[in-house]
Amino acid sequence: MLTVQPNMLQLFGKWHFSRTGIMITGAVTVISAVLILFPRTFVWGNFLMAASILIITCFHLWDKDLKGAAIELPFLLLNLVIIFLQHPLGKPH
Repeated sequence: MLTVQPNMLQLFGKWHFSRTGIMITGAVTVISAVLILFPRTFVWGNFLMAASILIITCFHLWDKDLKGAAIELPFLLLNLVIIFLQHPLGKPH
């Protein structure tokens, strides 16, 4: 998403995202992935990733694209399950 490939431009273009908007979305995704790596910011990274996936799912539903929304749902659920399981290197509670 940071390089704004043509397929991303086509997908986000139908929701009227500019190239800058797509790059910001990509940066948020990368930042959340980096946050997930560290135990202290693990939950925040997963919440940020889940929020971005939820926003994309909402855009699919806004376009009445049920197939696109269904494709995004497992990724959202995976983030929520990972939050429940907690960081593998974190302190046990």
